[in-house]
Amino acid sequence: MGESVLRACVGSFSSGGGAGITVADVVPGTGALIPRHSTDALRDPSFLAVADGGLLYAVSETEGGTVAAFRLADDKPEPAGDPVPVSGDHPTHLALAGGHVLTANYTSGSFSTVTVNRDGTLAGPAALLQHEGSGPVAERQEGPHAHQVVPDPTGRWVLGVDLGTDSVLVCALDADRGALRLNHEVPLRPGTGPRHLAFHPDGHRVYVACELEPVVTVCSWDAATGTLEPLAEAPLLTDESAAADETPYASGIAVSPDGRFCWTAVRGPDVVATLALGDDGGVRGLVSNVPCGGTWPRDLAIDPGGRHLYAANERSGDVTWFDIDSESGTPRRSGSAALPAASCVVFA
Repeated sequence: MGESVLRACVGSFSSGGGAGITVADVVPGTGALIPRHSTDALRDPSFLAVADGGLLYAVSETEGGTVAAFRLADDKPEPAGDPVPVSGDHPTHLALAGGHVLTANYTSGSFSTVTVNRDGTLAGPAALLQHEGSGPVAERQEGPHAHQVVPDPTGRWVLGVDLGTDSVLVCALDADRGALRLNHEVPLRPGTGPRHLAFHPDGHRVYVACELEPVVTVCSWDAATGTLEPLAEAPLLTDESAAADETPYASGIAVSPDGRFCWTAVRGPDVVATLALGDDGGVRGLVSNVPCGGTWPRDLAIDPGGRHLYAANERSGDVTWFDIDSESGTPRRSGSAALPAASCVVFA
């Protein structure tokens, strides 16, 4: 395959019948996915991250979790070195920052830092930032539950999302020591259960998808001081979706490259919510709820060109892609590919 062809990498739960990591061609124009190769070399690779130079990193969302590196030679993911323990249980997310791989470890409520060698392989042991606290929803917030870790656009800061404590941790990465240092913790409304966040392309707004209540919390972000400030909440469900019997659990969130729209997947009702954004990054309103094309959309991803949106539907075992209406931002279903226990989509 030529270097100009876009690829999608899909993570899935092998314990749920998934293939592990699948590499697919992205058809120019239509955005359709054509699966090509897969590997089950890592158990439950639920989230992936792509680096320069044809390298892919994956968590193993298991007790005593690990992180592993893969090379995308000939589009087939091949292990690059041995997996490295993250010193935490059930890592659900990872990101690359400052020559390190960072993971959010859900069950342990911790964030790990693993060094990336010059050749792209990984080196342990992992450095650990253990979080503490709880929230008012006893069955889900009995302790910390780290769900996502994301570097800010400047690379100066790392934001960690904790569903169990209703908070976002703002951290600095000490690249020499290979460890995260907590700068401050930002509380969100108790009981909302923040899960994932996404930055506005201008870097001054952050949108936090909350799992335990179907809202997005809009925050201001000051990279000069590393200050995150909650400003407002935007509901994700239309009256029709909210009236459905299924309990809503928001999951993945994505922002359009032009900063005009924000999309969030909501499991239960199994819809993709579209929020219109203003010039200042504030939410102008809820545009629509569109069926996700499957069941239990665990993740959303926008292609680099901003023309197609992808939903990884875990329980129906497929990835659905949508064309995006340029005026309203509403996704319009275009097709799907069978990918059992799909959990995330990233692009290479």
